[in-house]
Amino acid sequence: MRAWLAEQLDSRTAISAIRSLHGGESPWWIDLTMRGGTTGSAVFCSGSARSVVLRSPSSRISSDQIATNVAALAVAEQRGLPAPRLLAADLDGRAAGTPASLETIVPGTSIWPAAPSTELLLAAGAALARVHAVTLDPTPHLPFRPRPIAVDDFAQDRRAGRMPTTALLDLADDRVRAIEPPGTPAVFVHGDVWPGNTVVAGNGMRGLIDWKTAGVGNPGVDLGELRKQVAIRYDDDAPGHVLEGWQRARGTSTDDIAYWDAVAALNTPTEMYSHHATLRRDHFLRAAIARLR
Repeated sequence: MRAWLAEQLDSRTAISAIRSLHGGESPWWIDLTMRGGTTGSAVFCSGSARSVVLRSPSSRISSDQIATNVAALAVAEQRGLPAPRLLAADLDGRAAGTPASLETIVPGTSIWPAAPSTELLLAAGAALARVHAVTLDPTPHLPFRPRPIAVDDFAQDRRAGRMPTTALLDLADDRVRAIEPPGTPAVFVHGDVWPGNTVVAGNGMRGLIDWKTAGVGNPGVDLGELRKQVAIRYDDDAPGHVLEGWQRARGTSTDDIAYWDAVAALNTPTEMYSHHATLRRDHFLRAAIARLR
């Protein structure tokens, strides 16, 4: 794979450092240096150094997800969306020895402020609106997505007894399954929108990254997920700012957000990564089912 990477580079460019972005495995941050220059991690800037991201299958990333990320980045570039740009891909692994892709880095940070920023929340909603302005038909690599992070189905796991449940989760699941899923024109969705998959600078949104669960679906797939994420991270007002930013940018409103809030909350483990997160998720879910019609 390193030999394949070297083949994608200009003859004057050398690999100066490689580090894992997740637990010692893919994706990989690659620092590149012009021969005779100095090392660093500036992103395609003037000077001697730049960096790229190399993706390959791992315990968390399948070959199909590599292909989905590649397909999504192609759409993002065609439509001018704020996202990394695809540099190279070897989806069958014949040249790299395993499926692999290479992409640019969006400058900024994925660390959101500790206190809620109305401006950033509005900007996040507006960034999603740009994605949802793209209408698409499903394809093998960008399939229909009925929920966020569609590779998981924690609600089904609870129904099948593979995961413990609670009275609230069962009630919400019954209410959601009794409702016909909202029908809207199929649009491009990121599929896994949380602060860690964004790049921000100050209170502005630079881009969305990690498109491995992207596809085609209702805008609520992304809106419900990000609203859930900021409700857990911040407060009860934060989800409303995300929706407001989206509605301003789209010039329209949506009346099915309670359904998508509930779907997003249901597609989480019964016990989340902390007791506080579980309590906040349950609070968000109760509010959603109270608004279901």
